[in-house]
Amino acid sequence: MNATSTRPLAALALVVLLPALGTSTANMALPTLTRDFAASFAQVQWVVLAYLLSITALIVSIGRLGDLLGKRRLLLIGVTLFTLASALCAVAPSLGVLIAARAVQGIGAAVMMALGIALVGAVIPPERTGRAMGLMGSMSAVGTALGPSLGGWLIALAGWPTIFLVNLPLGLVAWLLVRRHLPAAPPKADPQSIDLVGTLWLALTLAAYALAMTPGRGEFGWSNLGLLGVAAVGLAVFLRQQSRHPAPLLRLGMFSDRALSAGLGASAIVATVVMATLVVGPFYLSRGLGLSPALVGMAVTAGPAMAALAALPAGRLVDRLGTQRTTSMGLLGVGAATLALALLPMVSGVAGYVVPLMVLTGSYALFQTANNSAVMAGVASDNRGVVSGLLNLSRNLGLVSGASAMGAVFALGAGDLSQAMPEQVGLGMRLTYAVAAVLALVGWSLVRGVRRRG
Repeated sequence: MNATSTRPLAALALVVLLPALGTSTANMALPTLTRDFAASFAQVQWVVLAYLLSITALIVSIGRLGDLLGKRRLLLIGVTLFTLASALCAVAPSLGVLIAARAVQGIGAAVMMALGIALVGAVIPPERTGRAMGLMGSMSAVGTALGPSLGGWLIALAGWPTIFLVNLPLGLVAWLLVRRHLPAAPPKADPQSIDLVGTLWLALTLAAYALAMTPGRGEFGWSNLGLLGVAAVGLAVFLRQQSRHPAPLLRLGMFSDRALSAGLGASAIVATVVMATLVVGPFYLSRGLGLSPALVGMAVTAGPAMAALAALPAGRLVDRLGTQRTTSMGLLGVGAATLALALLPMVSGVAGYVVPLMVLTGSYALFQTANNSAVMAGVASDNRGVVSGLLNLSRNLGLVSGASAMGAVFALGAGDLSQAMPEQVGLGMRLTYAVAAVLALVGWSLVRGVRRRG
């Protein structure tokens, strides 16, 4: 790529990296926060949940706002919000203020995630879209893989505020790159014409669903069922309101596009499968194989590290072979890896888990690059923001649902995890990946035969 396209792409890469770091570094601070704020783990966990809930609830609405008000303009606001909220997190005098600041930081992250992908089509020629999407996927994976080690190092060096202070120079650089190198576009609508009612209903619906699926790791109670009921009612009201609104947040007719619907569905399914590695992996490696925490961390990090390495060559493969073939290849790789993990005997040791794990995450990088390219190809500029938001939402919902569903499957096989023997943990692991293999097959059948753009 020449300098004309390299500099805008560098801006977008940094925009995608920062939200991933915002997720993964904060997890490392939870033990320290329980001590410094004299709070329970359930309380400090909201430092992570508030951030993720903001992203999940608002990412589609923000994508639509970008389409209407100008993507570059809104992206600059999002980077500013993310950076200022990071500063507030670092100086938060109480846990309540920290949680509130993280929610605001999540709004900025939602803007960056939705519009970072949406703007690729505005700065990169169509024949190089695969490589650009590969870079975006690589940066997201780098943020996920780098976060735990970077966060742990910063906390050990100077305390938990440093994991937020590091965002200040990075955010400033991102803001300057976006302002200088990304194209500006005039607003396409009067702000007063924006569907605020639909935006509110969708945000409430998604927040209720995410809250219902997050607590308890699959141990559902009345509160979970109540929140699911709220989400169901909210969805019904939202769909009815959208069908009647003259300028809806989501044009429901777009879901008649089989390529779009299949791509979004497959994205959610594969994210559910990938979540199994984060839910099951640490338990199996520590309780099933008896590894120390340090070795568990190294083994689990191999997954996102492989995704980061695979994303760039995956982009080149998409440009060479097309999106349809590479999407199928990625899904078949995910299915083969999960099947290998389901059949894995306990005697195969760490390598027998880590090697299939790396195949799984590498195949996921291939799938995500190809699927994102396929879904975004041919989307009109005034719809790129909302479609990018839907892609990110499908992935987030898959991760949220996977944490609960895959955790429940694992517990079904392993029994009481506080007393489970290594053989029981191994059984739970194999059962979980057997279900994951079936899901990968469902995802493959969903996209098979759909004529992809590109």
